[in-house]
Amino acid sequence: MEMTARQPIIAIDGPAGAGKSTVTKQVAQQLGLLFLDTGAMYRAVTWAVLQAGIAPEDQEQVAALLPSLRLTLRPPTAPEQPTQVFVNDQEVTAAIRTAEVTGLVSVIASQGAVRETLVAQQQLMGQPGGVVMEGRDIGTKVFPDAEVKIFLTATAAERARRRQNDLATQGQPIPPLAELEASITQRDAMDSNRAVSPLCQAADATLLITDGMTIPEVVAAIVELYHSQMNRRSAFT
Repeated sequence: MEMTARQPIIAIDGPAGAGKSTVTKQVAQQLGLLFLDTGAMYRAVTWAVLQAGIAPEDQEQVAALLPSLRLTLRPPTAPEQPTQVFVNDQEVTAAIRTAEVTGLVSVIASQGAVRETLVAQQQLMGQPGGVVMEGRDIGTKVFPDAEVKIFLTATAAERARRRQNDLATQGQPIPPLAELEASITQRDAMDSNRAVSPLCQAADATLLITDGMTIPEVVAAIVELYHSQMNRRSAFT
């Protein structure tokens, strides 16, 4: 029997506003790998819960809604655009980035039924390898055997400033910087202390603090780490 080795997986975890989606997408482009925006999947479920008129804290109703949701991720139409997201064939790419969804996504993402459903989908998507996945628990839960693991973060103040820039680019209302920083700090606490798959750095992940770094610098650092680790693996095989 001939066995084919899985292609490499890069797992990039980190808190909200660390720039994971932007960086992960560019890393995937440079390395010729598939980019999977898992955060968009949790946002899509949050949007669907709100559309259905379900209280986000009502875990039974949220769980009951999940079987009716069909989530689809498609590559963006241009490199600078976000991943296209569809819920039951309705495009929600912009709708899932609103302040309302952002404020409630941690409530939805902390629920066991939601994580179980989406983790299973993510594992299926990434099973062949050759992917760069970003999220909160990719290196600890979804793909603990990923060849490259990175914990990408920045201070709350830096992430708040970036969030303001993102909202301005999207033409959405821009809250005060202090309000955004407080919201980010609160979300960090929720993500890090939830009972199911809490946000934490995998023991074998490389910590990358991006304050003062440009996006190209962060991308270059991850690409260099990828090549370094792949060369090291090749030396032992």
